[in-house]
Amino acid sequence: MIVCVCRRISDREIARHAHAGMGFDEIQFELGVAMQCGRCEGCARDVVAQCHATRPVAALRQETAESASGACAV
Repeated sequence: MIVCVCRRISDREIARHAHAGMGFDEIQFELGVAMQCGRCEGCARDVVAQCHATRPVAALRQETAESASGACAV
């Protein structure tokens, strides 16, 4: 879905950058999202927040499972 109509930036593109560890401000600078009319800022921030919210939980669960089993992270 297109989030930023002014720059033709999709939610997938924003999510890709968020999954790479970038925050909203970095994504805004890199892609130019929410820099013209600003109507997409709320949606773009939601996409970034959802990406950041889903990743740490999975990583935390994996680390907890590894530490419980005695596995060593390389």
